[in-house]
Amino acid sequence: MTDVWVVVASSTRCRIFTQSRHNAPLEELEDLVHPEGRLHDRDLASDKPGRAYDSSGSGRHGMGQPVSPTEQENIRFAKTVAERIDAGRKAQAFERLVLMADPRFLGQLRQGLSAATRTCLSTEIPKNLADADPDAIRAALPFRI
Repeated sequence: MTDVWVVVASSTRCRIFTQSRHNAPLEELEDLVHPEGRLHDRDLASDKPGRAYDSSGSGRHGMGQPVSPTEQENIRFAKTVAERIDAGRKAQAFERLVLMADPRFLGQLRQGLSAATRTCLSTEIPKNLADADPDAIRAALPFRI
């Protein structure tokens, strides 16, 4: 069993690293790429929002979406990453978990984790270093994780 999983994520990429000792270098276990996270709303949704009539009067207005298509795609990717982390916990691949992600994506990722996996969570770092090299990621982590 690996001691720690360090998950470094953004809306476009997630990298999972392992670390066996507190001062050991990070070893990349998996790299998940999500190119849809770079798309704009107009590229993800093909139609304009629907139209509706007012219940009283003769007004007509557009029906907005509570979540933009881009945001919905990011939530979908966060759920995919959370499911992968949950599967790792169930397989006893790690004892402790460190999450490092863009602050907004970190919140979405945290919501997708199961309660049992959240108990393994030891550190959260609100930084986007998904494209950084392992040495830069290790430098951003606490000395002892």
